[in-house]
Amino acid sequence: MQLTKHAHACVTFTGDNGSLLIDPGTFTPGAAALIAGATAVLVTHEHFDHFDGAALAAALDRRPELRVYGPAAVRAALGDHDGRVVTVRSGDRFEAAGLEIQVHGEQHARIHDDIPLVDNVGYLIEGRVFHPGDSYRVPDARVETLLLPTSGPWTKFGEAADFVRAVRPVRMIQVHELMLSELGQASARTLLGETGLTGLPLEILAPGESTGA
Repeated sequence: MQLTKHAHACVTFTGDNGSLLIDPGTFTPGAAALIAGATAVLVTHEHFDHFDGAALAAALDRRPELRVYGPAAVRAALGDHDGRVVTVRSGDRFEAAGLEIQVHGEQHARIHDDIPLVDNVGYLIEGRVFHPGDSYRVPDARVETLLLPTSGPWTKFGEAADFVRAVRPVRMIQVHELMLSELGQASARTLLGETGLTGLPLEILAPGESTGA
């Protein structure tokens, strides 16, 4: 299985039977093209930087084979599309693009009491790689590779470090980085990385860069 990092929270997993796209949002240039090439799409939550609703709706209209999975708000925004938009919840297990998916978590991380919490799910791919969306909720499963969010109105490096320590992955890769400058990303790698709070290297992949997963 190959993982390709795109801008912000968007990644693609490519296996023998297709490609699985997670969180194509409006912060990801070329999201529509990525959706066009995907066998299936997973959405962690409804926020626009993770969910380009217009691009996904257009793709569902054009491609009767496309499947989209996400919380109830995603289905409400897109419609049923003859059962091809599927609501998922914590504890669900299913297969998409030939890959095994486990769903963990229920809510977005708190930003402020004045901002309502929305549903947020994380996805464990093939029992190895975990994409948490916008949450530090620790999955009830062993994780080999953690995709670690490093920027956003809800993020805090101290909480991110505690999240990594609780998950105890073998490897971690940065996602959700667009609110950090190059200096900010370097600071995240230092503070959260091998010589910092977690003792584990924080890998920073450029958009379009791939790695084995």
